Amino acid sequence: MLWREDRPMRIALLGCGTVGGGVYEFVQERTDMEIAYVLSRRPRPDLNCPVTSDFSRIVSDPTVDTAIEVMGGRQPAYEYMCAALRAGKNVVTANKQLMSERYGELVQLARENHVALRCSAAVGGGIRWLTNLESTLDMEPVLRVSGIMNGTTNYILDTMTTSGLKFEDALRQAQALGYAEVDPTEDLNGADARRKLVISTNVAFGCVVQEPEVTTFGIAGVRACDIGAARKMHRVVKLMASARLLDSGDVACYLEPAMMPQGMHEAAVPENFNLISITGMHIGKQSFYGQGAGRFPTAYNVMQDCLDIRNGLTRFYTDKLRPARVDNSSIMRPYYVRVNGMDRWLQTRIDKMLDCGIITTPVAVSEIHAWARERKLTETGGFLASLR
Repeated sequence: MLWREDRPMRIALLGCGTVGGGVYEFVQERTDMEIAYVLSRRPRPDLNCPVTSDFSRIVSDPTVDTAIEVMGGRQPAYEYMCAALRAGKNVVTANKQLMSERYGELVQLARENHVALRCSAAVGGGIRWLTNLESTLDMEPVLRVSGIMNGTTNYILDTMTTSGLKFEDALRQAQALGYAEVDPTEDLNGADARRKLVISTNVAFGCVVQEPEVTTFGIAGVRACDIGAARKMHRVVKLMASARLLDSGDVACYLEPAMMPQGMHEAAVPENFNLISITGMHIGKQSFYGQGAGRFPTAYNVMQDCLDIRNGLTRFYTDKLRPARVDNSSIMRPYYVRVNGMDRWLQTRIDKMLDCGIITTPVAVSEIHAWARERKLTETGGFLASLR
């Protein structure tokens, strides 16, 4: 939905918490946008705009051209986004959970109703990652995407590496600083970064992969001895997301800890920052660095999406929705593994022994992830990390 040039973009802000509050503050400083409504369950006397708990009031108002969804979660966010799109309203969202799980459905719904759907803030926080990916696709095919996509886990790993803190102490520090949630499970087990990887993969390769197919191993099991083992090999532990287009048209897509050589850019990413990279057919590797989360960095990306729509952008980042299968069987790497009790599978793949673990011979990502799930490696106090 577009609007007359003689009036501001009228925005319905669905949620006014951390990110929504940042969006609200940004809009107050502009003359080309205004908050028509804030959707809130409770009164908000601190806001100088209409506040309602009745979404039907918003969706039926023809003067509202854009809905910004920053509520998070599945419901009622999914219901509201679909209703707004069907009502001919542009939608800007930071909801990585919905954009990962309902990617094809939401993109198709926006297309059918001739409105814009943008989700730059769903991946990379304040990094203009998806828009840079979109620009690259306008020029040439993308072969790979990779990087550090979760600020919470990067802060924990960086603090353990630079300050020598134990995992539990680094996590508490991250929580005290607001980088980690009270329940950090989705960061630690890789679910948060996996959603960002799914969205990035779909945009990069013009496909639709299903989130459960993306094999994931998080950092909940990392210990000081693993950080020390990496240091002895002149490496640094990072949680790395990786995807590449295969000749078959399928994609390799997975998330796992990796021991990165100290000279690589990824190894130097500090605190809660992200670094996400594109590898193009002709341009090679380009990387984008910045705050991965936070009130104003994320709100900044939401506002940039609104400006893009305001300036006439009506499409999604890609117009392709080709179903694709995830196949990680062709990606071979050596792994660092620490496990309580050796088994036959691991015994036949030992390359060298370390103080508290082993280095394997090259093994397929799909194979070692399946082994780790079967062994319940994290639950039994183990850990693994690929050697890049």
